[in-house]
Amino acid sequence: MKKIIFPTDFSEAATNAFVHALEFAKVVNAELVLLHTFEIPVYDSQFFPENYAAIYSSIELANFEMFKDEIPKLKTIAMERNLEEIVIKHRLMDGDLLYNLKNAVEEEKADFVIMGTNGISDWTTFFTGSNTSSVISGVDVPVLCVPIDAKFKKIKVIGFTTRYREKDKKELRKVLKIAKKTNAKVRSLYVKTSESDVAPETIKEWEVEFANENVEFLVLPSDDVKETILDFVLYKDVDVLTTITHKRSFFESLFTSSFSKKITKEVSIPVLIMHND
Repeated sequence: MKKIIFPTDFSEAATNAFVHALEFAKVVNAELVLLHTFEIPVYDSQFFPENYAAIYSSIELANFEMFKDEIPKLKTIAMERNLEEIVIKHRLMDGDLLYNLKNAVEEEKADFVIMGTNGISDWTTFFTGSNTSSVISGVDVPVLCVPIDAKFKKIKVIGFTTRYREKDKKELRKVLKIAKKTNAKVRSLYVKTSESDVAPETIKEWEVEFANENVEFLVLPSDDVKETILDFVLYKDVDVLTTITHKRSFFESLFTSSFSKKITKEVSIPVLIMHND
């Protein structure tokens, strides 16, 4: 059985993403590992020689109690969606979220990470700086990011952005496996700019190789890559957008510009980040 790490702070964004995590777990036959982390404030023990352990214990206990109180609420959500058969495990860890997330993925041998975001500010934070290197690069499993406004709906179309690199085929096959389990169609997009180096023969080769799969290959000529992707998502009814981290520099710019407002507010769909570096 596969495993999904679901980091949660029990916020509205996390609760919304939990529904997506449950439904995704059903699709890929996975169990959920709920991860809640908390940070202990830094105290100088020389000034609190007697109370230091008590302070630590009280903070740890408070987080444990909150964790314990929130779990039944999540189980109720699972029952309301008739998904109570999904196995849910729990991990409460102190320390930095990203450090603990990476360790949890390794220790649990997880296959996916699913996490919620509050919107534009969180997207900007998530896809820049240390968070990018720690999560996207440091965690070697696909990460499904769910905006707070992305309410769950049945996945009918999965968007897949590619540059027709040979190693992209491996990720496309993974996406096709997921699509088959939801009877979804995969629409693959390549934005052909004036500087494109992809030969027509390469595109044809892909079409032949995946001829028996439920995938549609779209090549759209444009030098405005961001707007073309947005139009692709909007007008091709994409429910989940898949991207690959070898385009991380572009992906960072994608979610740190005014485009992020459109993708999180106007479109509000989950984004699946895959690895083939």
